[in-house]
Amino acid sequence: MKIKTTNEYSRLRSVIVGTAINANWPSQDEEFRKMEETTLWKHTPVPSGPVEQSIIEHTEQELEGLCNIFVQHGVEVHRPGDLDYQAIDGMYGYCPRDRLLVIDDVIVDCNMRFPVRQQEIESYSYLPEFNFVTVDDPEAVFDAANVLRHNDDLLYLVSDSGNLKGAEWLQQNFPDKKVHILDNLYSGVHIDSTITVLNENTVALNANRVSADNLPAIFNGWDIIWVTENLIEPTGFYKYPYASKWMALNMFSIDRNTVVVDQDQHKIIQKLEKRNFTVIPHKLTHSRTLGGGFHCCTLDLWREDVD
Repeated sequence: MKIKTTNEYSRLRSVIVGTAINANWPSQDEEFRKMEETTLWKHTPVPSGPVEQSIIEHTEQELEGLCNIFVQHGVEVHRPGDLDYQAIDGMYGYCPRDRLLVIDDVIVDCNMRFPVRQQEIESYSYLPEFNFVTVDDPEAVFDAANVLRHNDDLLYLVSDSGNLKGAEWLQQNFPDKKVHILDNLYSGVHIDSTITVLNENTVALNANRVSADNLPAIFNGWDIIWVTENLIEPTGFYKYPYASKWMALNMFSIDRNTVVVDQDQHKIIQKLEKRNFTVIPHKLTHSRTLGGGFHCCTLDLWREDVD
């Protein structure tokens, strides 16, 4: 199995697509349950226990549809191995992007925010062991989805799911890369509802979190697609929103000009098409309920450096 990807947009050759099977909201993990105190959503409680089977089945159908899209574009698709998260009070295999970080030919085994999610590594036993490196500093805590890759640059969001020590660990262990520490954008969790790097000179930015005043210097001179609230078509959720409406920004590139986008985000799609992107519309109905859009529920294993 080839492992090689340096950015978010080169031609996709191999990918992991997550699964909702046996999805569960941990009831015993103390760090996860702290959300009961810290959540900004006060209308309904933080969920606990098995995810409703109807949501699991519907999501699996839509994930299969996503797999078919990739196959039609010549992409090899892998899925997480079986793990009964409900039986072990784990979480899920829905978001492989959270768990593993691929930098060039290295797979980083991250030290995640929620300890219960460490066990997800068991579902990726088919990945080659010699490509793995483990975050060996217990003080360096970060989810893989705190990082975006742009060739020799790594964008690292300091937030509730990634501390400064994590950025320092990455810089020490990948000295050939430049780690850009973003600590003034968004204090929530992952980076991919704030920044979507579409190719070498195009980026979509969450205009509620990024402005001319805090624009990361790396994007100076780029073509910026500012995604404002009025561009977003609100999507629903079941009981509790584990992700925000900014899942609309959570897109996934098949190549430099082809991107999978929520089919209901008509205004965002129009902006992309005006820039000559080929948009593939698809739907993850429960993206806010389960906490992940197209970038979250995928993990690119191999992208070609050139098209």
